[in-house]
Amino acid sequence: MIIHIDNNSFDEVIKKGTVIVDFWATWCGPCRMIAHELESLDNDSIVIAKVDCDTNEELCRKFQVSSIPTLLIFKDGALVNRSVGYKSKKEIESLL
Repeated sequence: MIIHIDNNSFDEVIKKGTVIVDFWATWCGPCRMIAHELESLDNDSIVIAKVDCDTNEELCRKFQVSSIPTLLIFKDGALVNRSVGYKSKKEIESLL
């Protein structure tokens, strides 16, 4: 499941199971490339939450996102992994 989240919904979404948070922007080529990899995961037990960096600067500062795409992996609300730059589906799966 892919959802778009913002400052208001972030804390609630990351509490539930395994969540991949994708910090991205519409103008970012590698962000568009990694989006296809995330879509191909097709796993009902993983939530993919997308955060638009252009409209959610507060979250970017909070998690020190200075390059995109940045993936943050949360399990039951705890940050367990982080990745910066394009990753293949196999590389994303290894982060989980």
